[in-house]
Amino acid sequence: MAQINQELDAEEQPLDPAMERVRRKMIRLLAVSIGIMVVGLMAVLAAIVYKINQPVPEVAAAAHHTVPGQPLGEALAGESITLDPGTRILSHNLSNNSLSLETRLADGTRQILVYDVATKRVVARIGEAPGK
Repeated sequence: MAQINQELDAEEQPLDPAMERVRRKMIRLLAVSIGIMVVGLMAVLAAIVYKINQPVPEVAAAAHHTVPGQPLGEALAGESITLDPGTRILSHNLSNNSLSLETRLADGTRQILVYDVATKRVVARIGEAPGK
């Protein structure tokens, strides 16, 4: 036990000159590496703060202005599409000026109706083929 305390209390032996140069180079390399890491961390934090402070563009407004022609609410105002009696609309899809309606007729078959909003007329009626 006394021997352990004596080893701890004894001063370290000085390193030989070659090892001292290696130790100094390693300390310098450590300092340069830490400096580069700090600069990189500051750059990342600056980029995050920059992105957070940028105004968010209105996506809906930008998409609305890129669609050519009149708004669809005005185009379809007062319009009606004539469907057969007993027809139910299952789904619909709007793409540019085409409105497609998936319908179920009174006899149970399905039909797709394509309506052109610009010309205000039915372009196509696609019926379901009878099964075998």
